[in-house]
Amino acid sequence: MLVDLGQALTQVLSPQMLLLCALGVVGGMAVGATPGLSATVGLALLLPITFTMDPTSGLVLMGAFYMGAIYGGSFTAILVNAPGTPSSIATTFDGFPMTKAGRSEVAIIAVTVASVVGGVVGVLGLVLLAPMLANVVLAFGPQEYFWLGIFGLTMIAGLAAKSLVKGFAAGFLGLLISTIGISPVGGEVRFTFGSTDMQGGVPLIVALIGLFTVPTIVDLVVAPEGRSAAMLSEQRRRERRLLTNTVRDILSRPVNLIRSSVIGTLVGILPGAGGNVANLIAYNEAKRTSKRSDNFGKGEVDGVVAPEAANNAVVGGGLVPLLTLGIPGAPPDAVIYGVLLLHGLRPGNELFAEQGVLTFTFILAIAVSALLMAPVGLVAGRGLQRLVVRTPTHYLAPAIGVLTIVGSYAVRNNPLDVVLMVLLGLGGYGLRHLGLPPAAIVLGVVLGPIIETGFAQGLLAASGSAYPWTSFFTRPLSIVIILLVLMGAAWPMIANRKAKAEEQDRVEVSS
Repeated sequence: MLVDLGQALTQVLSPQMLLLCALGVVGGMAVGATPGLSATVGLALLLPITFTMDPTSGLVLMGAFYMGAIYGGSFTAILVNAPGTPSSIATTFDGFPMTKAGRSEVAIIAVTVASVVGGVVGVLGLVLLAPMLANVVLAFGPQEYFWLGIFGLTMIAGLAAKSLVKGFAAGFLGLLISTIGISPVGGEVRFTFGSTDMQGGVPLIVALIGLFTVPTIVDLVVAPEGRSAAMLSEQRRRERRLLTNTVRDILSRPVNLIRSSVIGTLVGILPGAGGNVANLIAYNEAKRTSKRSDNFGKGEVDGVVAPEAANNAVVGGGLVPLLTLGIPGAPPDAVIYGVLLLHGLRPGNELFAEQGVLTFTFILAIAVSALLMAPVGLVAGRGLQRLVVRTPTHYLAPAIGVLTIVGSYAVRNNPLDVVLMVLLGLGGYGLRHLGLPPAAIVLGVVLGPIIETGFAQGLLAASGSAYPWTSFFTRPLSIVIILLVLMGAAWPMIANRKAKAEEQDRVEVSS
């Protein structure tokens, strides 16, 4: 293994491989920053190019592109409240408020540092823990995925800042939206109103663009003076040592970085979860454990660091089941799996034993790509930030509008998706003014298929027993996740009680 690792290191540091890593990162960032073009779509478009390349070069290019695309999704999430990829959903929660407060450059620097650290930690997890974590994947059944989805719903308590009831109402609405189309298990057609175009349901990308971006466009049109004031303040107060100070501030709280990266790695190894879930869990944990939890949702730096560290760690984590078991952990991994098969490579122990140099070159190239995101991202990201800051609102609003239309249409080349995007956006704008957070709606859309599929498959798998539903409460891993669900549900009440007690103590001391 050490011999293969040494040869792989020599190969990945060659000028040709470094150039492929740089090209992949730049191309991935461009695709990731475009709403509608997710990492999966970008990798699928890149697939034909790898046909003419040798296996090592093709895999290196795909890995670098994947890493860059996940990172690139943070740019539009911060600058225009439009997650470039579903993995950047939670980045909007504090990223866009930082932009509105004139701190978008700080946010860009923060997500760059977080993405680099998360990407490297994910690769370390892949190299050091792959055999052990692969066994965990095999132990996960539909019951565990069901409870994992329920655990995700407990995060609504953190997203619903003002009213828990309204938060759960928004989450339930998202669950309803996720049921539109053909049932993932039974194949029943639901809530399509007789339209065959609706049988595919509401794509997550369309829901993201509609619920996050359309309300932002409406705000820019209705109240442009608010955005203009923030942009002017950002231009006036340029700090000379902004980069150094921001990096020092983030690294001074390493627990958030490492914890979020570990969460991303662990969630990444679970097939079907991926960055969509990892970034939300990491954000929730960062808020739950932070001493500045009240600032989350208002422009807290840790609120952009946590999801971006997690979703880039997912890249390495998702390759654990792919390379060791041949099980893609996320849709982008499925495309990479196709590249392996096209070149006659079979994932598993044989891949490490017979193609050790190639495998470790691929893994190390992902780590190198993560490191390259620092210089490339700081130049491109800050350049994009300054372009957005200097663009007048009357140009920016229609430009974002065009991107939303193109991005929504590009998902399935279906005009109906554009209509759905607009309807969801206008509905989300109205619901936001009623106190129903769009983030909770999106959470329901993300978790709905996981919960429904896990529940249906769990009942079918245990149909031979007298009481199939008991299988959800008797499996060891299920019990562990149930305990996490109970802790996640109880924590907001404990935190509120603690905050009230501290407030009462302060009042008594002051009086």
